[in-house]
Amino acid sequence: MTQIYLFDWGDTLMVDDPLQPGKMKDWPQVAAVDGARQVLSVLSERARIYIASGAKDSDAGDIRAALMRVGLDGYISACFCPATLGCGKGEAGFLPAVLARLGVTPDQVTMVGDNYAKDICPARAVGIQAIWFNPEGRLAPDPDVHQVQQLVALLK
Repeated sequence: MTQIYLFDWGDTLMVDDPLQPGKMKDWPQVAAVDGARQVLSVLSERARIYIASGAKDSDAGDIRAALMRVGLDGYISACFCPATLGCGKGEAGFLPAVLARLGVTPDQVTMVGDNYAKDICPARAVGIQAIWFNPEGRLAPDPDVHQVQQLVALLK
C-alpha cells in the first residue's frame, strides 16, 4: 500500500509556462493543473505527499511559495529539488536521496509525473511505482506503465 506520493511540480501540479522567466513564485500569474487540489485533498487523508521536482531556478521554499499562491501548499509535507538534494531529478542519485531522507523503501512510494524520462523511468529503475500523468495521451514506450490523462483519475 502506498504511504507516500511523490508528485512532480511543473506541469503535474502547477502549470509551467516556459515563457515566464525566473521563479514561478514571482510570476504575475500562476495556476494549478486541473484537478490538483481535489486529488491532493483526497490523497492527503490516507498518505503523505511530497514534491520531487527538477526545478533549477527554485529551492524548496520557492516551490512552497508558488504552491501557496494556488492553495496547494497545505497538502505538501516537504519539497525535494536539486537545491535540497545536491543532484538533479533524473540523475541516478535523486530518488535514492529522497527515499533516504524519508526513511522509506521504494514499495511504500508512488511517483506521479508528466515527464516520462525524468519522472517515470527513474522511479521504476529504483522500484518505485510510477504513474505517468499524460494529458496529451501520448503512446507510452512501455505498455505496462500506468497512466492517467486527468489527475482526478488517480482517485479511481
